[in-house]
Amino acid sequence: MDTSLADDAVRFARDLIRIDTTNTGDERSVGERRAAEYVVGLLQDWGLEPACFEPAANRTSVVVRLEGRDPARPALVLHGHLDVVPANRAEWTADPFGAEIRDGAIWGRGAVDMKDMDAMILAAVGRWRREGLKPPRDIILCFFADEEAGGRFGSDWLVQEHPELFAGATEAVSEVGGFSVEVAGRRAYLIQTAEKGIAWLRLVARGTPGHGSAVNPDNAVRHLAEALARIAAEPWPTRLRPTMTALLGGAAELAGIAFDPADPASVAAVVEAFGPAKRFVGASTATGVNLTSLTAGDKVNVVPRTAEATLDMRPLPDEFEAARSAITRLAGPAVAVETINQGIALEAPADGPLVDAMRAALAAGDPQAPVLPYMLAGGTDGKALASLGIVSYGFAPLRLPPDFDFTALFHGVDERVPVESLRWGAGVLADFLDRA
Repeated sequence: MDTSLADDAVRFARDLIRIDTTNTGDERSVGERRAAEYVVGLLQDWGLEPACFEPAANRTSVVVRLEGRDPARPALVLHGHLDVVPANRAEWTADPFGAEIRDGAIWGRGAVDMKDMDAMILAAVGRWRREGLKPPRDIILCFFADEEAGGRFGSDWLVQEHPELFAGATEAVSEVGGFSVEVAGRRAYLIQTAEKGIAWLRLVARGTPGHGSAVNPDNAVRHLAEALARIAAEPWPTRLRPTMTALLGGAAELAGIAFDPADPASVAAVVEAFGPAKRFVGASTATGVNLTSLTAGDKVNVVPRTAEATLDMRPLPDEFEAARSAITRLAGPAVAVETINQGIALEAPADGPLVDAMRAALAAGDPQAPVLPYMLAGGTDGKALASLGIVSYGFAPLRLPPDFDFTALFHGVDERVPVESLRWGAGVLADFLDRA
């Protein structure tokens, strides 16, 4: 292991976690500019000239292009995001922005989503610059703002306003893949080759306002509650895309169990073999919908005119329109459905030179562990890059302890990343980038 590379990854991760970059989902930013300035300082120390872009106050993204050994090859976009979701300090057992090392892990918001990957990227770039090396091809290095709210002030804005930054790029690498899971007691690695779509929806029910003591069948709260009950009860059928068929087929072989991709019970049995990661994996076997907020009224004895809720819908590739229509039908005539944010689903080939380089780097770091493709239930900045024809993959390698419930920590309480996993991952990511 390159100890300098690994030490840098740990140091950069802790420094970034200590910068509170909470994204509240509106135009405000707590610290994205400060995190961007930190990244810019490192890049400038290494003799690079990064550019900063700020479409709104403090919503800062950083982009720099590294010259490769073969400029004739298409460029690779290597990207991370600097913002994090909110953390309620009262719920945590450690300071969410303290970057404390405890029980062999770095604790803090962003430790897995995704300041660990940001740190590994920076460590790899720093090694290249220290040793006077170049990557195999041009690297377009991006640290985006606003990923956690859909990228309106980050990747979406950059690809719309400055597409020239990505000229010549055909592929991109970022979160979430390359990490290990346990399948029936055997370690395997998941490379993200697909991700579900996003539809953040607002449901607005309207009714007749009035006194709480009066009979009122046209009650906005009632309309909304009934709509939500119908949506919650809707069965979203199991349906496997090619990526998930390949993942579950490979996992079934490892577990020594039969697998029929057309049988929901068989699919569920293989998903169960993933242990702590089963919820994460299972989420990509069907379109999913979660209620995330409710707002109605301001006084107990007043029936409000409106009531609102938000839904986070994650449709499978090619199911977006059907799922959106289903929500409208289930909501009913008294409830309007509005779109807050939406993003396309992605599915890339699970083979080819770039994936081969990922497999080779993982094999060098953990020779006996199989590597499988998977579909991320969440979303990444790859959705924005897709509008430029750039194909995205997730590869943030981590070799994790077998009982470590890594996937539950995304946006979770007490988010943390094992130090040795991060150190190992920094070496594997650098190896991959040397091959890519």
